[in-house]
Amino acid sequence: MYNRRIITAAAVLALSGTILMAQETIRIASPYKVTVLDPIVSAGGGNIEAYGLLYSRLMRTDKNGNLVPGLAERYEISEDGLTYTFHLRDAKFSDGTPITADDAAFSLNRAAKDENSAYPAGFAPIAEIAVLDERTLQWTLKHPSAPILANLDIFNAGIVSKDDVEERGEDAFVTNPVSSGPYMVKEWKPNDRLSLTANPNFWREGLPRVENAELIEVSDANARATMLMAGEIEVDRTVPWPQIEEINNTDGVSVKLEPSTVLYLVLPNHTRPPFDNLTVRQAATMALDRAAITKAVTLGHAEVANSTFSNALKFYDPSISMPAYDPAAARKLLEDDDLVGTEITMMITPATEQIATLLKAQWDAVGFKTTVERVDAGLWWSKMANADYDVTSSWYFNETDDPDLAIRWALCGTCGSHSYYTRYNNEEVNELTEEALREGDEEKRAGLYRRIQEITVSEIAQIPLYYTPYANGYSDRVKGLSLTPALQWTLEEAELTDG
Repeated sequence: MYNRRIITAAAVLALSGTILMAQETIRIASPYKVTVLDPIVSAGGGNIEAYGLLYSRLMRTDKNGNLVPGLAERYEISEDGLTYTFHLRDAKFSDGTPITADDAAFSLNRAAKDENSAYPAGFAPIAEIAVLDERTLQWTLKHPSAPILANLDIFNAGIVSKDDVEERGEDAFVTNPVSSGPYMVKEWKPNDRLSLTANPNFWREGLPRVENAELIEVSDANARATMLMAGEIEVDRTVPWPQIEEINNTDGVSVKLEPSTVLYLVLPNHTRPPFDNLTVRQAATMALDRAAITKAVTLGHAEVANSTFSNALKFYDPSISMPAYDPAAARKLLEDDDLVGTEITMMITPATEQIATLLKAQWDAVGFKTTVERVDAGLWWSKMANADYDVTSSWYFNETDDPDLAIRWALCGTCGSHSYYTRYNNEEVNELTEEALREGDEEKRAGLYRRIQEITVSEIAQIPLYYTPYANGYSDRVKGLSLTPALQWTLEEAELTDG
């Protein structure tokens, strides 16, 4: 155990003896709020992006997308695949105290078992975590888990200071949080901005290159675009598709379309009429010109989805296909089962207004009667969790390129989120999910995931619409910065230039 004093960011810099040369500040304006700095308690997008800047993990994904050692300098896996031993590198927290195996065990146990953990699924296979010595950590799994190493780089696996959290409790994540990542908190003004400064004890030598960063909350897309084009910010997080051309035609700024695992989709409630009826789901799918919807919404910047898997996931099968657009056949399905005039209530939020307009027009054209129910985001989540809706549209992303967590979120009926709250529940899919998790042979895993895609497409578990990249605006002065598919900024490797 180590005594850790809480000191200000300025004092840390002064005591380090290695104050970084200032390269100004990278300012990122985002519609996604930073609401909490404890890495286990929220899966909100703005929080996830902040966690990656404040907390390092045992493993990390490099700029080429490869999983490589992070705070764990090396590791060994037993022959039976049940025991993992991690050897931590010599690293320090922002307050100068060492990062130990105790800290790593404490952090992972919080993510896996704490009642406040928002997303424990990635660590469910862990039976026990043991500290062998100050820099050696060992865990034992209940069963083999193919993606468990990759899960060590998801947002809630960040290493926090055990001593600090035990001493200060929740305040450890409010006032001067102790950081293991490239940055630490300079000042946090909730509902305004999170100001960061470089962690002088960051374990990756010579990084970060830019001393200061700000995550600024700006909900209005037009305001963010104006700020970027005026040079008031360096990054616009999430550029609406219609604004891309304007920004690209402005000197000194441009929009990057960055790879993501995002899938936009229609979510039918399988537990109540009318979408508990497969014929209704088939007709609703065949009524949709998904290519036209994709082009209308994203102006050609996204790819029409063919599967219930994101096309960025391992084992995605491009040969899978949803029922083709055929409004005449959709109408006939409804006529044959005396379903013409079936009433649909589509729940939407302001963010899905455009998609909803297109869905309603195409469904009504084949004989449905669609009513739109407008709710705010908070009520949307509440009604989803209680299965109090007919149909809605939304999106999700996956934290890694392994499909396990995506299936557990969106397609597995017994995995906690009830197939993204659609209540789709197929016993074979549930069993295949567990079998694929345990399977170490990549070819066999591919076959299992192919079968999951075949089943969920044939039963129309959901209606996938399109795969979209992240559209982010950048000042030409910023080099080396991107948003990864896992919603992590590569800010520590970024630089500011003269343009």
